[in-house]
Amino acid sequence: MSLGTNFYFRIISMKKFLVIPFYLLCHSLFAQPISVFMRDKPDEDFSYRPEWIKNNKVGIDVSEVTFVNWNSGGSNSISALANAESNLNYKDKYFSWKNRLVIRYGINKQQEQELRKTEDLFEINSNLGYRPDGLSNWFYSARLNFKTQFTNGFQYPDTSKPISGLMAPGYLFFGGGMEYGKRIDELSFYFSPLTVKTTFVLDKDLANAGAFGVTPAVLDVDGNVIIPGKRVHKEVGILITNSYEMAVVENISLRNLISLYSDYINSFGNIDVDWQINFDFKVNHFVKATFGSHIIYDDDVKTKKPTDVEGEFETAGAKVQWKQFLAIGFVHTF
Repeated sequence: MSLGTNFYFRIISMKKFLVIPFYLLCHSLFAQPISVFMRDKPDEDFSYRPEWIKNNKVGIDVSEVTFVNWNSGGSNSISALANAESNLNYKDKYFSWKNRLVIRYGINKQQEQELRKTEDLFEINSNLGYRPDGLSNWFYSARLNFKTQFTNGFQYPDTSKPISGLMAPGYLFFGGGMEYGKRIDELSFYFSPLTVKTTFVLDKDLANAGAFGVTPAVLDVDGNVIIPGKRVHKEVGILITNSYEMAVVENISLRNLISLYSDYINSFGNIDVDWQINFDFKVNHFVKATFGSHIIYDDDVKTKKPTDVEGEFETAGAKVQWKQFLAIGFVHTF
């Protein structure tokens, strides 16, 4: 037998040797119930199962001080802040849709003073994200934010002339961009090169005065209105936001929200800032404390300073607005 013939028969024998274990493997696999194969992908399939997640909470924070024959003096006072928050979110392998409604209203009453407003907010947020790759952390995103208040605001103690009111102002942001979030419910970075900001001032007097950046009215020499002020002001610009939530330690959580906006057309480079930091301290299922800080800088919101003439003011530049609060109250989550 030649060397070539001998090599050929060795190859044939090796093929027969490999066929036997291959046949046994196939037989054992196909002899198993189909449930064996279904166990290979349970985590992957269930983790992307479409689901709606809702969370609602309502609460009230109350503080009260009473003095009786107190040598150091003081004024009796009581404050209350009612708040409600509703979240309705949807997610699947490719889509993420987050919706949030926030309502806050606070009042304060001190001895011998009129009832004063301390907080007033109505806000709606909606964010729709899509990723073509189910494993990617980058989303094509469209975002909407609407914000206004319920009642008139005043420069206390003067309550004769409101400085704000329902839809005066009202803010509407709408735009599209990219959003990054490995765990998008906890950490999110959003960049939009094209966002429309619309400011509404539906109060006639405030619109004529040019409040909140709208075009003021044109007046004659006697102060009569020739051309009414515009009640809507539109801007197109760039928007960058970051949201972050984490548990600092047990029963203490942190929420950080920051938004940076700059208009392309009017004063590009002047950045509007909205930055909130809140610490929530959970006492038990119904009682919690909140410590927070809120900083706002809006280049369109100008301040006024008094002139040498009594009762007259002149427009000054925009200034940083800051609010700090500490509240203890009751909350119900459902």
